[in-house]
Amino acid sequence: MTTSTDLTQAPSLPGSHEGYMPGFGNDFETEALPGALPQGMNSPQKCNYGLYGEQLSGTAFTDVRPERTWCYRIRPSVKHSHRYEKIDVPYWKSAPHILPEVTSLGQYRWDPVPHSDAPLTWITGMRTMTTAGDVHTQTGMASHVYLVTESMVDSYFFSADSELLVVPQEGRLRFCTELGVIDLEPKEVALLPRGLVYSVEVLEGPCRGFVCENYGQKFELPHRGPIGANCMANPRDFKAPVAAFEDRETPSTVTIKWCGQFHQTHIGHSPLDVVAWHGNYAPYKFDLRNYCPVGAVLFDHPDPSIFTVLTAPSGQPGTANIDFVLFRERWMVAENTFRPPWYHKNIMSELMGNIYGQYDAKPKGFVPGGVSLHNMMLPHGPDKNAFEKASNANLGPDKLDRTMSFMFETRFPQQLTEFAGKEAPLQEDYIDCWIDIEKKFDGTPGPK
Repeated sequence: MTTSTDLTQAPSLPGSHEGYMPGFGNDFETEALPGALPQGMNSPQKCNYGLYGEQLSGTAFTDVRPERTWCYRIRPSVKHSHRYEKIDVPYWKSAPHILPEVTSLGQYRWDPVPHSDAPLTWITGMRTMTTAGDVHTQTGMASHVYLVTESMVDSYFFSADSELLVVPQEGRLRFCTELGVIDLEPKEVALLPRGLVYSVEVLEGPCRGFVCENYGQKFELPHRGPIGANCMANPRDFKAPVAAFEDRETPSTVTIKWCGQFHQTHIGHSPLDVVAWHGNYAPYKFDLRNYCPVGAVLFDHPDPSIFTVLTAPSGQPGTANIDFVLFRERWMVAENTFRPPWYHKNIMSELMGNIYGQYDAKPKGFVPGGVSLHNMMLPHGPDKNAFEKASNANLGPDKLDRTMSFMFETRFPQQLTEFAGKEAPLQEDYIDCWIDIEKKFDGTPGPK
């Protein structure tokens, strides 16, 4: 893949931030060449520079607020697509993916998936851990760990199945997309829309991280309710890229994920040829350090939903297709309260990943790069040491520091893949972390 010097970038725009435009769901407009973007209309009879006008739609035309982007490109997308042939991408799986020989019922935890000496790109380095729902009916999700050591060279990808939420844990990546360039590093996330063509370069490797593949309704900011207009993830902190394009005549490969299968086509040029665009269907990056958590300031630990960064609705009120929840540094100030997450079981299936530091309910064993899964209606909570420490702690103000973990949770049961069940470094003894919890009941009133 090309470097940034091969991409023609837009000049600094008023309100742009290091090549990005702020605002989740905004109507953006950006051009890499002056006058490339039509004004006052979308589809002129002839576009400037001999460009083609084309619309990319992310929602139905009749949606309450349709999400679409008008692109002005060197070639229409039909020139970036030719005859397709199926290819095998063995470690990237889609739902439904239920294996009778793999038991998904359980509380599981894995060490970080180790790097290998094999050269791995964004496509070949994807390792699916769980799937949920059905990619064909566009419900549910999949969770992945990615291992990337090599850039995609004259190779491009897009998913017709899903949007991808990318959570780096190690290394730095560059996503060269049709709509511009996003550089990504740990403590940031990227949101790549369904249907968007891009190539992935390694800026600093090896790279490892997590991906939530959303088959269902698009991610959106959660409804804040009584929280009101401020805190949590603010729209202005989401950054969309400015226009950038490639005009290269070179044999290239485009891979598409469609209905859970992978297909490949060969073309004679780069498909990243959008010179200008405007609309509200775009990729974003978000710095997780800008997430402002809200918590209890008197008593009781709040539900984890209060830490939601993004949510993908399910169509069933009260149960999300996916919630992306962040557990980051914050002050703990509640009095007379057991401060870590309490013991619980619920309708949502919870897959967690550790970006860095220690998670307060599992101070040992859940290491950076690690993954845990607590499937729907299976009980879980603090181990004995965390329980005893929290039950006897001095409840003055306490800073939970140097930590960042997240959760992909869904209303659907998450099914383990063969990789997760047989190849990934499963901690076989994780279920035993609760085995030494003691019976404290003695039949007399008062706390013990």
